[in-house]
Amino acid sequence: MKRIAILTSGGDAPGMNAAIRAAAKMAQYKGMEVYGVRRGYHGMLRDEIFPMDGRFISGIIDRGGTALLTARCPEFKDPKFRAIAAENLKRRGIEGIVVIGGDGSYRGADLLSKEHGFKVVGLPGTIDNDIIGTDFTIGFDTCLNTILDAISKLRDTATSHERTILVEVMGRRAGDLAVHACLAGGGDGLLIPELENPIEMLAYQIQERRNTGRLHDIVLVAEGVGNILDIEAELKKRVSTEVRSVVLGHVQRGGTPSGRDRVLATRLAAKAIEVLANDEGGVMIGIEDGQVVTHEISYAWEGTKKQDVIELYRMADILSR
Repeated sequence: MKRIAILTSGGDAPGMNAAIRAAAKMAQYKGMEVYGVRRGYHGMLRDEIFPMDGRFISGIIDRGGTALLTARCPEFKDPKFRAIAAENLKRRGIEGIVVIGGDGSYRGADLLSKEHGFKVVGLPGTIDNDIIGTDFTIGFDTCLNTILDAISKLRDTATSHERTILVEVMGRRAGDLAVHACLAGGGDGLLIPELENPIEMLAYQIQERRNTGRLHDIVLVAEGVGNILDIEAELKKRVSTEVRSVVLGHVQRGGTPSGRDRVLATRLAAKAIEVLANDEGGVMIGIEDGQVVTHEISYAWEGTKKQDVIELYRMADILSR
């Protein structure tokens, strides 16, 4: 394979730049020409494709976000627009594509492969950790540490005012961020979309904590559970303590990527180039039990969902009491 393209798609995640850098440098080491695609599929469709040289990737490893930029592209669902994007790639002789993003980004890559013959490889770049086929995604660890820093600050004021604070964290339909933050941050309650979350049980737990002399509560709420203001209103009806809610929002996406995310991104990107160098494609790269693995790219939406979040929830539930 002589020419490849690299793009980032969907929500940005810390560590994407480390993946871009590693993929580009490994590809160049193997004698490939590397192109970058700005703004994901949106840019591919609008021909924002450029030769990526050493100057572009220099100094980006410790930067959050994505140097290639990212954007939504609803038009890409239409085959006629995918054909335009494919022609933009073929005109430059591009044969392989590294797509850094979530399962939606993988679906776009899969369609390009099936319809136009490109060799595609997906890297899991999302803070949500919601991709099947990998234990961890690029950006998850950095986001988790951002949440932990916020929890530490919120605990100070929660204790001073003897409050219950509901902290909404990202994750889309997955509770991984909330569960890991509860465990690592010493959370006092947890609501995730994978399980029933009866407000009565949370209220009982908070009252029991007060009965044993605890002065505050930090409750982690995954955004997929529902509107946090509705949850706050329902909880206020059942407890005597003052209840406040905090939505951490997009601050969770940014920041310097952690060392763990940089190493993960680099390992996965190196494997992606190895696959393309062997003239293979149609796969996603992941990390399972510490080992870099490959799956068919469709495994990201057809495979067996991770169950460890339920086991971790049970542990967090016990420790939060």
